[in-house]
Amino acid sequence: MHDQLPLSGLTIAFDLDGTLVDTAPDLIGSLNTVLAEEGLSPLPYDEVRLMVGRGAKALLEMGFAAAGAPLDADRAPRLVERFIAVYLDRIALESTPFPGTVAALEKLRADGAKLCVCTNKLTGLSEALLDALDLTRLFDAVVGQDQAPAPKPDARHLLTTIEAVGGRPDRAILVGDSITDVGAGKNAKVPVVVVSFGYTEAPARELGGDIVIDHFDELDGVVRAWMAGAA
Repeated sequence: MHDQLPLSGLTIAFDLDGTLVDTAPDLIGSLNTVLAEEGLSPLPYDEVRLMVGRGAKALLEMGFAAAGAPLDADRAPRLVERFIAVYLDRIALESTPFPGTVAALEKLRADGAKLCVCTNKLTGLSEALLDALDLTRLFDAVVGQDQAPAPKPDARHLLTTIEAVGGRPDRAILVGDSITDVGAGKNAKVPVVVVSFGYTEAPARELGGDIVIDHFDELDGVVRAWMAGAA
C-alpha cells in the first residue's frame, strides 16, 4: 500500500537553520556569550541575524569582525570549540520551528515522501536541535557538512543526503533559504523551493530558486504540482 501513496518515490531535503527552524536567537545568544568572555560588547540581534546559517566558524568570524576584533587563525579553533559548547547548552532555549513547519512535514511524510535534512550545521548539533524540538521523528536522515564530501553549495552534499534515504536526484526537491541552498540544488540538478522568511541578505526572490514560498502551508501544493509535472 505504501508505494501507492501520492508522494511515494519523492525525496524532500530540507536546510535547517532559517528554513525549518528559527535558530537565530540561540545562535546569536551563544555568539554574544563568547564575545563577552573575550571582553567584547554584544552585537544587536538585527545586525547579526543574517550572519546565521553559514556554520559556527563563519558566524564567529563575521561576529568578531563586526565587534571590531577580527578573529585570527590561532584563536579560531579554541573559540569555535567554546561556541559549540555554549550553543549545545542552550540549543533550543529560544529556537522554534517556523509556523506551519510541523504540520507540513507530517503531511508530506504521511503521503509517502522521504524527508531528510541537508545542512551546513554540524550533524551532532543538528541532531541535538531536532531532538530538543521533537522533530527527529519526521526525518529519515540528517546529514551535516561533516558527514558529506564537501558542504553546500557543493552538489555532493545534497546528493549524499538524497542517497542516504534511498532517493534519486531526479525525484528530489530541496527546500532552503539561501544562495548556498540554491547553488547546491543547481549543481545537483535538483529543483529548489526557497522560503522567504530565512537568513539571506539578498531577497529570496532574487536567489534564483525554482519557486518561493512565504509560509509552509504552501509547500504541499508546490510539491504536488512538481510531482504532477515530473510524472
